[in-house]
Amino acid sequence: MTLTTALALGQTALKLGLICSLTVLALFLSYSMLNVCDLSTDGCFTLGAAVGAAVAISGHPFLSIIAAMLAGVCSGLVTAVLQTKMGVDSLLAGIIVNTGLYSINIAVMGGSSLLNMNKTTTVFTMMKDLLAETPLAGQTEIVIALIAVACVVAFLVFFLKTRLGLAIRATGNNADMVKSSSINPVFTTIAGLCVANAFTGLSGCLLAQSQKSVDINIGQGMVTIALASLLIGGTVMGRGGIFARAVGMVLGSFIFRLVYTIALRFNMPAFMLKLVSSIIVVLAISGPYLKKQWPQIKRRLTHKKGGI
Repeated sequence: MTLTTALALGQTALKLGLICSLTVLALFLSYSMLNVCDLSTDGCFTLGAAVGAAVAISGHPFLSIIAAMLAGVCSGLVTAVLQTKMGVDSLLAGIIVNTGLYSINIAVMGGSSLLNMNKTTTVFTMMKDLLAETPLAGQTEIVIALIAVACVVAFLVFFLKTRLGLAIRATGNNADMVKSSSINPVFTTIAGLCVANAFTGLSGCLLAQSQKSVDINIGQGMVTIALASLLIGGTVMGRGGIFARAVGMVLGSFIFRLVYTIALRFNMPAFMLKLVSSIIVVLAISGPYLKKQWPQIKRRLTHKKGGI
């Protein structure tokens, strides 16, 4: 592998890693902070991509970002209401919303399973013109992704230190204690899922505009990818403060995408990529446990060798 090829792989992994890290940060808020496993991520990601593409095609590239985030808020609201107001289990609520969003996404895309944006003005094409005669020319996608990630990380650091953010974290730690403290866990759950899904919608919107197309399956497997990236990031950065953990989520997303990109480079069949994702998830989950158990395993192996 030449240096040029390695740099190209790294650049691709960085671009996709940054864009998808917004979904990882969404799971960081819902799963790590709020302690809710939201399985509507796949559908919400596609919803953000479809709404963003539809609005951009209509001639409003900047408005497409806001629209995609609001669509994500609506998705999070429905998921949260099912959990808190209708007594549906959180996992089942996510599955129900994810299933329903398939039909909604097709409707948003005008009854088609594919939207082409080759001739559409997007935030990427507009930034490309701005950076045309600068040292950053050719790095448009990475620049926009970096700006989006920086804004989301800054917002998360600030938000989770506010009164509402602290209430959301407390709800995730102990909902019963929150009730006794005169904090409404229903409201905190709804607020947390709405904010998290806004990030997921933004991630889908940016990926769609970057690829200049939207497929109905663009978000398929995104919850698995985001969960793996979240676990990798948690292992890399440990249990630091909010900022350190949020940065870890971004690093985890990049590492996952780098492994994924390298697998593609070695001409791995497309049908094997799901297996690669599953293996990465298993390693990410079992890695910390095996690391913790390694001294005990090492002692057992040494004892067996000594007994031979």
